[in-house]
Amino acid sequence: MNLKFFKPALLLAVAVSLNVSAQTDAPKYSYTDAFKPYFYQNNATETRSASGQPGHNYWQNSADYVLNATLNEAQNEISGSAEITYTNNSYDNLGFLWLQLDQNLFKKNSRGNAVIPMGGSRNGAKGQEFDGGYTIKSVEILSANGKKVKVNPTYTVSDTRMQIDLPQDLKAKGGVVKFIINYSFVSPKYGSDRMGVEDTKNGKIFTIAQWFPRMCVYDDQMGWNTLPYLGAGEFYLEYGDITANLTVPASHYVVASGELLNSKEMYTNDQNKKWDQAKNSESTVMIRSAAEVSAAPKSSSGTKTWKFKIENTRDFAWASSSAFILDAAKINLPSGKKSLAISAYPVESEGSAAWGRSTEYVKSSIEHYSKRWYEYTYPAAVNVAGNEGGMEYPGIVFCHMNSKGASLWGVTDHEFGHNWFPMIVGSNERLYAWMDEGFNTFINSVSDKDFNKGEYYKPQSLQRMAGAFNSDSMEPVVTAPDNLKERNLGFLGYYKPGAGLTMLRENILGEERFDKALREYIERWAFKHPTPDDFFRTMENVSGEELNWFWRGWFLNKWKIDQAVTNVKYVNGDFKKGSIIKIENIGQMPMPVDLEIKFKDGTVQNMKLPVEVWKRNAEWSFEAPTTKEITSVQLDPKGTLPDANVKNNTFKMEGVIVEKINLGDYTGTFSSKQIPIKIVTKEENGKLTAKAGEQNSFPLDYEGSDKFSFEMAGIEFEFAKDKKSFILNQGGQKFTFTKD
Repeated sequence: MNLKFFKPALLLAVAVSLNVSAQTDAPKYSYTDAFKPYFYQNNATETRSASGQPGHNYWQNSADYVLNATLNEAQNEISGSAEITYTNNSYDNLGFLWLQLDQNLFKKNSRGNAVIPMGGSRNGAKGQEFDGGYTIKSVEILSANGKKVKVNPTYTVSDTRMQIDLPQDLKAKGGVVKFIINYSFVSPKYGSDRMGVEDTKNGKIFTIAQWFPRMCVYDDQMGWNTLPYLGAGEFYLEYGDITANLTVPASHYVVASGELLNSKEMYTNDQNKKWDQAKNSESTVMIRSAAEVSAAPKSSSGTKTWKFKIENTRDFAWASSSAFILDAAKINLPSGKKSLAISAYPVESEGSAAWGRSTEYVKSSIEHYSKRWYEYTYPAAVNVAGNEGGMEYPGIVFCHMNSKGASLWGVTDHEFGHNWFPMIVGSNERLYAWMDEGFNTFINSVSDKDFNKGEYYKPQSLQRMAGAFNSDSMEPVVTAPDNLKERNLGFLGYYKPGAGLTMLRENILGEERFDKALREYIERWAFKHPTPDDFFRTMENVSGEELNWFWRGWFLNKWKIDQAVTNVKYVNGDFKKGSIIKIENIGQMPMPVDLEIKFKDGTVQNMKLPVEVWKRNAEWSFEAPTTKEITSVQLDPKGTLPDANVKNNTFKMEGVIVEKINLGDYTGTFSSKQIPIKIVTKEENGKLTAKAGEQNSFPLDYEGSDKFSFEMAGIEFEFAKDKKSFILNQGGQKFTFTKD
């Protein structure tokens, strides 16, 4: 789905407004918390492997549908039947079934309506005086466990769910029940930004979704997944084959999920020839032009029945209108197979700056994702202009009719990206919005670079999002969408998890290893039901990296990233011998280190350190092989991390006093009257070293003003001006040593 109100300007404004709360005092970094073991709470099971793969006895149930529906244009009413064949592949006998009745969201007394704030919401019917919802006319069981029956079972409707009591248990490991539900409902004009009815000068556009009773998922995690539909949380659905027979006014044209089975009957001979042409064309072919739309009758007393089929799908949506301009072009898939990009839009949306490029956008988007991640599986990809900001279904999406240019590209690419998450990878959207919206936001960012040589691509640093991501008013990413403040869903469902995957790809794993792991995740869980752990485990096993610190900080908690450069000095005061840079991890979340050293002559030097420097340290000093005078050292120079405080990211050498010393002046054997031990200092490999008694020698770093330190042990040597003695300071205790 597209949260169209998160425009870049507003996004930046919100980020700036939240920046104040991001700067409040936060818990300090603890490397034992960040890297603590036992991240995964469950061991491998028969259904889910510890490596992130489906287990050797993985199962999921399936649901096939034969749908018949009739559209009453005058009343905005759909009436129809859903014949459902449900297969129980689980190890459990089932005494009842649960179904989703999403249209009941639009009943006045629904739970979803009850949680809409007084200020309004994008969810629900958007202020329409409307008492919608299903009218269930009948439920009949036709067969069960291989035997024909004719039973009208007891059923209970509870808000957006229906429970059907079975006359006998549906057997485990292959039991099949077939039943039919007859129903009707009136469509809202604006259905929670997912469906609706839009008036145009050439007739209404019906974008129809969540329109038939759909099976709830029964899985190995929760059994029946029956969370009610409140509007914000999306869907969790079983896979199967769907056939739909859609009866609409004869003046209407219908586009839908899947393949049209009776095109010869629905289109004129000339239009069918154009369809055949489009199937072999790299450029857009006009099937039904604006002139044809304007000249055609806007109403009809007769009807037509359009027949569609789609296989291995989790859902089915469609659109119907007399106002549709139709165009199409061929989609090339990596295997050599073809699909078809189709656009349906009114004359109000036509033009090369607007929907006239829609099919080009669809074609590019599907080809990109197919090549990079996993091949598109449906015979067509349809973009429909409606009143939705943007909404996705298998093989078809609804985008706003007023979108154009970069906006239309962005929403089209986003909604078709959803054909990978969650249409192919069937995660539980009702619980984990980030596993479809966040993943999709990430793959969109890669697609933007690819489309038409980056026509609409505008590089954005993640640093600009720091205020929002680090705001104390934000919940953790893993929070279910119905438990988030509505204003936070855009950040926590879309932008923050998308940014997390970008950081994982660009800052931690690198493109090659990340892309390989994500492709493997898609391959493993195509048309299955992964959990967050399945994703986490797959990424770790394929990439070979321990990433629990990253999942824990960015997804499970709302830990802040805050790295700092706290000191820079030259080795022994001589810039030609290198520099010692001290960094600190202040925020709770560690990250690899990327820093840029700028020199007085205008040149720069980049260095990277792995996240392991923070595994047992909150501060870290290291020697950089520099040979020139430094002007500044900056962390994350390209802004690839949403660091909570960029003010401490840069250390400038202005005002730093540089002392060039002779290490030989500080060497010798030293004794103390306070403790019976001798300390020998030597110059070794350009460093001053110290050896106490029979202990191993250790290096000393010059701090200036005749002071040296061994930071790891918290030891300081403060030499006298004549270099004939020094004070050893450790843990607050001081001992005087004099040269023998």
